[in-house]
Amino acid sequence: QVRLVESGGGSVQAGGSLRLSCAISGNTYSSWYSTYCMAWFRQAPGKERERVATIYPSGSNTVYSDSVKGRFTISRDNAQNTLYLQMTGLKPEDTAMYYCAAGRFSIGVSCLPPAYNVWGQGTQVTVSS
Repeated sequence: QVRLVESGGGSVQAGGSLRLSCAISGNTYSSWYSTYCMAWFRQAPGKERERVATIYPSGSNTVYSDSVKGRFTISRDNAQNTLYLQMTGLKPEDTAMYYCAAGRFSIGVSCLPPAYNVWGQGTQVTVSS
């Protein structure tokens, strides 16, 4: 079983920066990173969950939602078993619980939301104006 644990959330003022981390542990066999998609999702109260950043297996591609493009950067350090989300230019509308997730890449689903079946517990990000 793979376990994901997020950290790095907090409260910042608009325009500030935060870096979220997601520690990956458990059964990450040698080809895991070349097989699994990883992503950051967020959910604000009363809103649907939104996938904000995705990194494809082996880091071959990254994708961002329009709401964070140019401000957030997803990266992964396989040696440290950690996924990151660097967030800059934070806005009050970025306030949400942020979750990291992992799922096996497949031809049919790719790295779209149905792929993700391993989730962390979340870390809260609050941006004040």
